[in-house]
Amino acid sequence: MSDVGDRLEVIETCTRMAWHADQREWDLLRGVFADTVRLDYTSLNGGEPATLTAEQVVSAWSGLLGAFDATQHLVTNHLVTIDGDSAVCTASFQATHRLANPFGSPLWTLGGTYRVDLVRAETGWRISGVVMTATWADGNKDLMSIAAGAQ
Repeated sequence: MSDVGDRLEVIETCTRMAWHADQREWDLLRGVFADTVRLDYTSLNGGEPATLTAEQVVSAWSGLLGAFDATQHLVTNHLVTIDGDSAVCTASFQATHRLANPFGSPLWTLGGTYRVDLVRAETGWRISGVVMTATWADGNKDLMSIAAGAQ
């Protein structure tokens, strides 16, 4: 594949991660991941990064994100670096979470950057790692705890 073709496929794979999660297309979401995925959400939650199977990632995301009334993850400003059969896509994101509740705003929006590591597979580029760096938030952060309790 050409360098331009690889870059477009990397961006498409990162976009599909957000799209399939927001559309609750869990089977399709599984298809964007490599067999194991290193997730790093420490900028938001503390703790340590985790290495999970693709099935574990989808199970966790479907439980948490699926508990919201709606989510919208916008991913833009993609910068792609390709080195043989590995790639890195750095992008800006804005993620809005909606959950009706009687004790505050129904919205929580988070912004920051993603660093997405990808590997070339026989079927195309697959995500092997995600580092989410939160840089700002607005609204009701308690919605994450409420949604996590609904799992």
